Amino acid sequence: MNATTPASRFEVTCDMPGLTSRAGTALLTGLCDRIGLTGGLADALSVHHRKVVHEPGRIVRDLAVMLADGGDCLTDLGVLRDQRVLFGDVASDATAYRCVERLDEDMLARIREARSLARARVWDLADTPVRVILDIDATLVTSHSEKERAAGNYKHGFGFHPLLCFEATTGEALAGILRPGNAGSNTAADHIEVLDRALSQLPGGALDPGTLVRCDSAGAARAFLDAVVARGLSFSVGCDLSRRVREAILALPGSAWTPALDAGGVPRDGAWVAELDIDLSAWPKGTRAICRREIPHPGAQLSFSDEGGHRFQVMLTNQKGSRIARLEAVHRQRAAIEDSIRCAKASGLRNLPFRLFSMNEAWLQLVLAGVDLLSWARMLLLHGTALVTAEPKRLRYRLLHVAGRIVTHARGVRLRLPRNWPWASVLLTAFERLRALPAG
Repeated sequence: MNATTPASRFEVTCDMPGLTSRAGTALLTGLCDRIGLTGGLADALSVHHRKVVHEPGRIVRDLAVMLADGGDCLTDLGVLRDQRVLFGDVASDATAYRCVERLDEDMLARIREARSLARARVWDLADTPVRVILDIDATLVTSHSEKERAAGNYKHGFGFHPLLCFEATTGEALAGILRPGNAGSNTAADHIEVLDRALSQLPGGALDPGTLVRCDSAGAARAFLDAVVARGLSFSVGCDLSRRVREAILALPGSAWTPALDAGGVPRDGAWVAELDIDLSAWPKGTRAICRREIPHPGAQLSFSDEGGHRFQVMLTNQKGSRIARLEAVHRQRAAIEDSIRCAKASGLRNLPFRLFSMNEAWLQLVLAGVDLLSWARMLLLHGTALVTAEPKRLRYRLLHVAGRIVTHARGVRLRLPRNWPWASVLLTAFERLRALPAG
C-alpha cells in the first residue's frame, strides 16, 4: 500500500503567465453586454464627472457577475479583478463598497428598470414560458452579528426575513424585499409590493388571465387575493385547516374523491382530491377550495385524521375548469420555489454582509440580478445541453470555474480550454452562441 499522496511528489511554482480559473465566467459578462444589461445599468446610474474611473453601472454589473460566480462578500470581487483580460477594469473593494453605500431607493428602482429591459430582450431571443407562473415565498437569513433591523424570527433564530418572487418555468428572480426577522408571514402589504415589483419586471404582453400567482398559506389574505384579481390574474394559495374546513372534509362521501395526479399527469397511487362545499363568500368571487387526501409518509405530522388516518391539504384558487386534479397538481409544483430559494442563497443571499439595512437591501437586489444571469445563460446559451437545468453549484464546477490559458497574438486574444475537460464542448458551444447573439 502506497501511503504517499500525489501532492508530495510534484513541485509547485507560481511562474506561469496568462492563466485563468474563471474561463466560463466570461460568458456572464459577455451575456450582460449582448442583452444590453451593461449599457442599461451604465445609463441608469451614470455619473457625469470626469474624475469617475469606475462607472457605478459597471460596478453593479461586476458585483452581479461575482455573485453568479459564487461570491458571497464584497472582497470576492478580487477574483474578477485579477482577470483583467476577461473582465476589464474591475473596481477595488473600497470603491465597490462606496458604490453599494450610495444605492438609495431611487437608484435601486433604476437598476430594476434596467433588469426589466434586459429581461424583455432575453424573452424575445429565447423560448418564453407558455404560461407565466409567479411563485412567492419568504425565507430566513441568519445574522451572526447585530446588524441594523436584524431581529428574532418565529424559528427562534436571528436575522432577516426577505420575501421573494420567482418565475416558475425559467427560475428567474423577479423581485424581493428585505424585511426584519420578525416580519409577519402573511402580511398582505408585503405580498402586494413583491407582486407589483415582479409584474413590472415582465415584458409587455406576457400577462393574461391565465397568469398564475402561487403562494403557501401565508398568501391566504383577502387583501392580497383581491389585489391579484384586480390585476386580472389567477391565484392558487394554501389554506389553513380550520374547524369548518375539517368538518367539510370529513363530511365528503367516498365517491367525491378522484385520484390525484403526479408531476407527469399520471394518476398517483395513495392520493386523491375533491372539491369542498364550504362558504367562501369571505374570499374573492369565484374562489374554490380543493382538498388533497393522501396516505401519510412515515414521520408525517397530521393536524387531524379521518378513520383511514389520511393527511389533508387544502388550496384556494379562482381558476376555472372541472379537472380539479390538474389544478391541484399545478399548485403542488409550487414546492419547486424551495429550489429557487436555495439557488439564491448559493448566489449571495445566505450572507447579508453589511451592517446598514439599506446596504443589505441593495445587496439583495444584486443577488436577484446574479440569479437572473444564471437563468438567462441557461435559456440563451445552454439550451439543448446537459447543463440546461443545472443549479449554480453544478454550473460553477463544470462550466464557470474552468481553467484556461489566455493567449495574446497580433492584438487578438484567444482563450484556450483544456482538451480533456468533459464539458469543454458545452462551454465552446455556449461561447459560439454568445457570439451569435445580436447586440442589444
